[in-house]
Amino acid sequence: MGRLTVSGSRTDEKPGFDLGQGPGRLLVWLYGVFTVAAASRSIVQMIMDFGRAPLAYVLSAVAAVVYAFITYSLVRGGPAARKAALVCCAAELAGVLVVGTWTLVAPSAFPDATVWSDYGMGYLFIPVILPVTAMMWLRRGVVAEPA
Repeated sequence: MGRLTVSGSRTDEKPGFDLGQGPGRLLVWLYGVFTVAAASRSIVQMIMDFGRAPLAYVLSAVAAVVYAFITYSLVRGGPAARKAALVCCAAELAGVLVVGTWTLVAPSAFPDATVWSDYGMGYLFIPVILPVTAMMWLRRGVVAEPA
């Protein structure tokens, strides 16, 4: 027998798999906290002293937007949201690795830290651990296509 489909549509998620439940709930909470932290930090820095380190402050704002989108995707759930969250988590990890390396190789380019500076050292390395953990969680809910 084949898979049960609703209205002829297919899903590639395991039955009963909800992105915002179990460990996913912790990911939603962490991404929500990081959204607020990165947004607050970047807004205050841009208002108070944008000219000092515009690149760092803009990158912190970009991190906040990425975190917010991932939070939204995890809360929304469903196959499309899962795929969008996976793409954003991969982009987030790439950003952390690029910015983290950049801040170590050329520290003068960053007179002030970003959320992703030194691979998130100022945030207990959570910015580099979080996308890896999220991608593992998101991949866990995928059902292999039948051969």
